[in-house]
Amino acid sequence: MGYGIKLRVWGDYACFSRPELKVERVSYDFITPSAAKGLLEAIYWKPAITWVIDRIHIIKPIVFTNIRRNEVAEVMKLSGVKKAMEQGRCYDIDSNAARHQRAALILKDVEYIIEAHFEINQEKAGSDDTCEKHYNIALRRMRNGQFFHKPCLGTREFAASFELIENDDEMPCSSLSGEHDFGYMLFDINYQLDEKREKQSVAPSFFRAKTLNGVCDLTAVSEVVE
Repeated sequence: MGYGIKLRVWGDYACFSRPELKVERVSYDFITPSAAKGLLEAIYWKPAITWVIDRIHIIKPIVFTNIRRNEVAEVMKLSGVKKAMEQGRCYDIDSNAARHQRAALILKDVEYIIEAHFEINQEKAGSDDTCEKHYNIALRRMRNGQFFHKPCLGTREFAASFELIENDDEMPCSSLSGEHDFGYMLFDINYQLDEKREKQSVAPSFFRAKTLNGVCDLTAVSEVVE
């Protein structure tokens, strides 16, 4: 096991979308290991290291709320952007048929503590890629609030605030007590190169999400389903 960190993250809203519900988004009850890993990678990521989530602490009560958002089904086109710039106007979607209004069931006022560590990727690590080096860089970035791109809570519009929990800091208590079974939850998404089709394939994996006094211990997960 590599060097570990404890990171407190919070935000006004969060949406950790269930993959089985694509049209109308519905969030999981708390942050998924995949989303927690992505949040850490937004702060510090290098090819030489791989973040591994150990535990997730649910600090605030789980509260859902409904929102309705305007979405577009088209990708921004470079030709359209150039045309808008030449005409001195803002880029806009040409077709009204591409606009959709969708409902979403999201989380409100969330706070978590992510316990994680990183491991050295031996295939991509160089001679100067040591645990001490990457650990100190990660700690410095977390203390200073630095990131490669803004960390988010599931989707980009729900920004996440974060702070490092030092060894002497007191851990906040969870609002949940007892045992809870939240059913199957997304564990991670594995990207692999399909040599026959010459493109990248996506293989999601799931686990049974259980918490004890608000703590989901991923080190105790015995089975991951693909």
